[in-house]
Amino acid sequence: MKLNEEKNLIDFLFNMTKAVGFTVFAVFTLLGAVIFTLFYPSNAMQSGPSIALSKSSATTFTASTLVEDYLWEAPDQSTIPAGAAGEQIKYGQDLVAHTAKYIGPTGSVLQISNGMNCQNCHLGAGTKPFGNNYSLVASSYPKVRARSGKSENIEKRVNDCFERSLNGQSLSPKSKEMEAIVAYIKWVGKDVKKGDNVKGSGLLEMEVLDRATSPELGKAVYVQKCQTCHGQEGQGIKTPGNPEFQYPPLWGKNSYNDGAGLYRISNFARYVKANMPLGATHRNPQLTDEEAWDVAAYVNTMPRPKKDTRKDWPDISKKPFDHPFGPYKDSYSEHQHKYGPYKPIMISKN
Repeated sequence: MKLNEEKNLIDFLFNMTKAVGFTVFAVFTLLGAVIFTLFYPSNAMQSGPSIALSKSSATTFTASTLVEDYLWEAPDQSTIPAGAAGEQIKYGQDLVAHTAKYIGPTGSVLQISNGMNCQNCHLGAGTKPFGNNYSLVASSYPKVRARSGKSENIEKRVNDCFERSLNGQSLSPKSKEMEAIVAYIKWVGKDVKKGDNVKGSGLLEMEVLDRATSPELGKAVYVQKCQTCHGQEGQGIKTPGNPEFQYPPLWGKNSYNDGAGLYRISNFARYVKANMPLGATHRNPQLTDEEAWDVAAYVNTMPRPKKDTRKDWPDISKKPFDHPFGPYKDSYSEHQHKYGPYKPIMISKN
């Protein structure tokens, strides 16, 4: 727009506003026009401002955008195939969601576990993002695990959960129940290619504290935010006559043993940060990082069943920084390995 054209536009608007008595609307219209003509170049007036993103800016995301836009989702139930294969997957899903009903202390098939359900640790029957889900299991197994020092298949991994988290006995790899659970786990992860690492798998990442975790502070968090569901004595809540816990026990004879993954304070902290108390998500957590670390320390201080872990981590240099049982490659104590502070251990390990 040329200079005289800009002046003509302003004069026109001025005369129009005089005609209507300089209403508030007219004054703001005139002011807006003046600012626009003074600050926008003529080519912008001719063609309009461009809103298209360049290729580079359109594909650059912040961490939060990546989580929101690329978060893993379990397959839709409608993709379960028809026929015998589909029925096997559905049975596996039911076993994961209602383990106690089938193979708990009063199970209809076997009586080999503590009464917890697999989905007490693998939320949404292993489908919830950052809820210890099954997204990567099918694509990553078989693999060598440092805990055993051996190559493990999915069946071995499932039995680890039965022996540790469910404080029970292993299933026969050729049993109807094991085959159904494996079929379901493979279906959950069917869209993940080998070698891919999807957002939302496993547990939420967290920074370790600069101090040691505090069971004493964690007890206050538990009383305030956890006790209502899990009980004053961590015993969980079970409806009379129902073989399943409505809310699982966090310690005591019916809880996971000290060989389970959640007995590591870092795993428990990451788990509760993204999922607890009830209703929390990774996007809308209800615990601060310090509360998550401290309540994890409190829960894992309480009594629970024991597991013989002497054969775990045959290469002790590969033990996680918070593995609570020695011996260790470093000189830090079992107490510090369990409760922290963890940073000196991590630095020495690296």
